[in-house]
Amino acid sequence: MAESGRDVALRTRVHVTRRLIPYLLLIYIMAYVDRANLGVAKLGMEADTGFNDAVIGFGAGIFFLGFLVMNIPAGFLVERWSARKLIAAIMMAWGVFASMMGFLGMPFLGALHVSTQFYLLRLLLGIAEAGFFPGVILYISHWYRPQDRARAKGYFMLAQPIAIAAGIPISGWVLDHIHWLGLPGWRWVFWLEGVPPFIMAFVSLWYLTDRPQSAHWLPDEERTWLIDQLRADEVLKVKAHRVSIQDALRNPQTFLLIAILFLIVAGNQALIFFLPSITNTMKALPAGLRQVAAGLPYACSALGIVGNGILTQRSGKLRRHTALPVLATGVSLALAVIARNHDGIMVALLCLTGFTAQAYMPAFWTLPTTLFGKSAAVTAVGLIALGNLGGLVGPWLFGYLRDVTGNYTAGLWVAAGCMILAGLLATQIHVAYAGEDARNELEKEARTVAQL
Repeated sequence: MAESGRDVALRTRVHVTRRLIPYLLLIYIMAYVDRANLGVAKLGMEADTGFNDAVIGFGAGIFFLGFLVMNIPAGFLVERWSARKLIAAIMMAWGVFASMMGFLGMPFLGALHVSTQFYLLRLLLGIAEAGFFPGVILYISHWYRPQDRARAKGYFMLAQPIAIAAGIPISGWVLDHIHWLGLPGWRWVFWLEGVPPFIMAFVSLWYLTDRPQSAHWLPDEERTWLIDQLRADEVLKVKAHRVSIQDALRNPQTFLLIAILFLIVAGNQALIFFLPSITNTMKALPAGLRQVAAGLPYACSALGIVGNGILTQRSGKLRRHTALPVLATGVSLALAVIARNHDGIMVALLCLTGFTAQAYMPAFWTLPTTLFGKSAAVTAVGLIALGNLGGLVGPWLFGYLRDVTGNYTAGLWVAAGCMILAGLLATQIHVAYAGEDARNELEKEARTVAQL
């Protein structure tokens, strides 16, 4: 590529990233806060509702049944309809259902038993939000070449640790200090954090652009370069027969990735929903420090995601940068269980766990759109995202073991085992279309297409 071509490539990537990633990051933070604030709200709602850890765990997990409904349809809507309209519709729906959680047990929700209300609203929230993540993963592939996607997705996925690291203390503050109209703080946690995404849905309709062809905010030279690069990428996937729905269904890697994600999410989601409760048992720490300790591991996650995303882009080794962080998470979590009677050491090990727990994501979620194109990529992303059903099993099993044993030790061992097994499975990932060979081939094909 000539020097001028490198300049155009750099300017285009910077321009696209500055325009899209901060906004996608912001709205994903909102989504994750509304998904995870139950872990804090439960500390206040248990007395009012009579829920135990098993009920809370099942309610936290039933959210992920919604992913059965919208994962694959959302991908096809992004490809064949409009990403910005889909994202806006999803935000409106999840804002409504997240806010309605604050009405649990009130006449507003009718005569249903309070636990039934809880399960129903968590299920509806899951259905509403299910299409957001796979939709954005595909949306990013409309704007970045395969070799640029890991870093872009790494920035986007910072939303998860930021939402938890910042959301837990904020939700905790609302829980403790906001009692407007004489209502308990846990209700205000849901109301105050559920309204913003509904409002931002209308901003999304105005701000987002579906594809580069419609990006009037890109200079003509940059828009042309990006369109040519993405077209060349699709040419390679067509040649490799990885563009039809059947291609995704026939490829064993699709189902290996489902299994890996299921185990990872089972372990991670159990920790997300019960980490505030775990740190709340650390009575040697002041109450304020216990809240900080609940969010600190996920502040460390931000560093892990960005660092692994950058390393993945430089090396192109998607398997390595998926397997190693997951294995490290399982080992550090097991060590945290062993150190459970030493609060300071356990917090440090939980921070190490947090550093690696989500670092796999930039590499892992680059795999579907690297391996496949067009309908195959849509199908693969939707199927792989079904691994999020691990979020149904993990929190429920964690809460059940807590109620049976009276402590969190057994649940932590199960979470550690899930991560270690997922890491071992990840060593079996085979990527035929990634790394330096693909970059060289893509650039050659791009030059050919540009001359046509």
